[in-house]
Amino acid sequence: MGTIFNIVILGVIVWFFYQRFLPVKGIKNINAAELKAELNNKGNKQFIDVRTPNEYRGNHIKDFKNIPLSELGKRAQELSKDKEVIVICQSGMRSMNASKALKKLGFKVTNVKGGMSSWS
Repeated sequence: MGTIFNIVILGVIVWFFYQRFLPVKGIKNINAAELKAELNNKGNKQFIDVRTPNEYRGNHIKDFKNIPLSELGKRAQELSKDKEVIVICQSGMRSMNASKALKKLGFKVTNVKGGMSSWS
């Protein structure tokens, strides 16, 4: 009985990490160096920073508009579905959650892995 319980617990832990850390189908991931290239080729792109307003005021990238993750559902209509959305946060976790939400709403989304922590 204990062995079955351990297997179930292990399965839940593996599933949790799988859901949290593996890339989501349809969401492109880029690093800070790739983001610099995207900023030089803005074309058909829009950039959002999903950190809190205080975090954003403390340090942000010029071309990014601040739409906090907590407001994204209400403010998604400010974004165009005709343009790719590039999303950043502090570490990449909130931006991945935002990317998933935007993907479900029909946006083409790119997440910045490592977020502002990887930006220099």
